[in-house]
Amino acid sequence: MLYLASGSPRRAELLAQIGVPFTVLKAPGIDETVHAGEAPRDYVARMAREKAAAGRAAAPGPEPVLGADTAVVLGERVLGKPDNDDQALAMLRDLQDREHRVLSAVCVMAGDTPRLALSETRVRLRALDDERLRAYVATGEGRDKAGAYGIQGLGAALVASLSGSYSGVVGLPLEETVPLLEWAGVPYWQPC
Repeated sequence: MLYLASGSPRRAELLAQIGVPFTVLKAPGIDETVHAGEAPRDYVARMAREKAAAGRAAAPGPEPVLGADTAVVLGERVLGKPDNDDQALAMLRDLQDREHRVLSAVCVMAGDTPRLALSETRVRLRALDDERLRAYVATGEGRDKAGAYGIQGLGAALVASLSGSYSGVVGLPLEETVPLLEWAGVPYWQPC
């Protein structure tokens, strides 16, 4: 069994997809502010570690805890979740017809020992006119997603190309997660 220190339904869906038995923890909130001068890779790694540690502190049992974080990065700028539709539209305008990186870090804590892995995926969004970008923003899908789009939903129509981990863009890089689960003795391929 595993504790998932995340409220992300997408992370829960990905773990369920590979048959991992888990319980979602409502971990205490952590400050997700990027520190001055902090590189994007360092930021997502720190967030995953802090989420796993907060989950460990909240877990009712000794089972391993998984924390993860995903960031959309344009140049060296981390794009978080938009505060409103205007901000979402501005993010999509910045991302369209340009390659950006999606960094996804996962940290598993077995006891007090953390182990971390990082995934980097390159994504290019299509060039779209403002009318189409506004139509996507109006769906509301990107409101709770880094970079203002969800590749696993309607936002798939925004994507021109992807090189790397699809599941990492969704929010949990399974290619990096499975070895961490094996290390911690967490089973997968279990009947749901």
